[in-house]
Amino acid sequence: MLLPSLYGLDADGLLPEDLAIVATARSKLDDAAFRAVAGKALERFVDADRLVPEKVTRFLGRLRYVALDASNPEHFGALTGAIGSTAQSGLSIFLSTAPSLFAPMISGLKASGLAGGNVRLALEKPLGHDLLSSRLINDAVASAFPEDRTFRIDHYLGKETVQNLLALRFGNTLFEPLWNAQHIDHIQITVAETVGLEGRVGFYDDAGASRDMVQNHMLQLLALVAMEPPAHFNATGVRDEKVKVLRSLRPIDKATVASHSVIGQYGDGAVGGKPVPSYVTELGKASRTETFVALKAHVDNWRWKGVPFYLRTGKRLPSRRSEIFIQFKAVPHSIFAERGTSVQPNKLVIGLQPEENIRLLVMAKEPGLDRQGIRLREVPLDLSMATAFADTRRRIAYERLLLDLIGGDPTLFVRRDEVEAQWEWIDRIRDGWEANGMTPKPYGAGTWGPSAAIGLAERDGVSWHD
Repeated sequence: MLLPSLYGLDADGLLPEDLAIVATARSKLDDAAFRAVAGKALERFVDADRLVPEKVTRFLGRLRYVALDASNPEHFGALTGAIGSTAQSGLSIFLSTAPSLFAPMISGLKASGLAGGNVRLALEKPLGHDLLSSRLINDAVASAFPEDRTFRIDHYLGKETVQNLLALRFGNTLFEPLWNAQHIDHIQITVAETVGLEGRVGFYDDAGASRDMVQNHMLQLLALVAMEPPAHFNATGVRDEKVKVLRSLRPIDKATVASHSVIGQYGDGAVGGKPVPSYVTELGKASRTETFVALKAHVDNWRWKGVPFYLRTGKRLPSRRSEIFIQFKAVPHSIFAERGTSVQPNKLVIGLQPEENIRLLVMAKEPGLDRQGIRLREVPLDLSMATAFADTRRRIAYERLLLDLIGGDPTLFVRRDEVEAQWEWIDRIRDGWEANGMTPKPYGAGTWGPSAAIGLAERDGVSWHD
């Protein structure tokens, strides 16, 4: 995502002319070798019609490479030398590394003079594995970078449809008056993956679905759905309102975790018509790590009192899909019942991936003379982002986030108190699983998780939107 995003920005003339990109890792490469790697990456991940030779050459010319072992303080001198005087006009550092390396990396940057007042630091997840480890990382970061120069990335916040959620709510009088417990029956958030471990064996088995997806992406989506209107669309206003939601989440602890959560682990099955092995076969050993989580959550404030939020995410599910599904309440009285027809509650479906679209399901009358009674049918009002904005190139989420990092706009990045509120809620759930001896229930690859997940919703008369 990173090199194609930076290339896309450069190709469109959105990067400063004198911007240099210095990459660093432990691999022993020089500038030419890294540029060759980058060139192959662009050929693989960027559409051919956008690979304009002179633009590719210009972009590759921006790239430099420094081999660095974060655990060795002496290596940072070479990095400082490579960056040189260009840092004086502003420096943005993007760290994507193991949690154990954040502290030594920060220490090395600080000792080598790369943590001055004109330096911003972006952090890619995972930011710890629980509240305590997250605080240790945040403390290490804060020792060199104040909060206003710290940019924690959740790439979901860079997706166009996620931002369109705010436009939908706060830019239209149609929805915001209905966006509350009086008019909404329940909300579902689904992040489904068809892939398995995909080379993330060590990380994923330590994390599981709760830490990998729920703690960050799904809780950020929930916060955006449930937040109050900020006074201004800026970093402080948006993030203040998200924190209020996260702090209003009703705890799911050892007393309620059995009735409000389901965990699963995929077994053998088929996805997309092809057989796939079980999680433990892919992993190569026995494991109690959950690859599927379903939760019933509540936001305990006036707006959402009594409205359940159903969250589910998992690997090896039937389709790759991320969406927010909002079920409105039924009309209080149907005038059509005596005429032989029923009225279905309205539904709003916000698709995040693989296609970005917004679909509102409304009731309409079927054409006809109605001699056997009036017939109503649920019909969609579709807004396809690709169709509505066909003349605008669809951006990779990281393009926006990297450009905001370079420009110093933290609105779409996650603040420390958000991260810690998310970890506090997840830690209670995981402690509840441990206290109750809950282990993942098996489900076949290519299905929608354990049957207990269906029961989690159906006990309330709710069906998952599959």
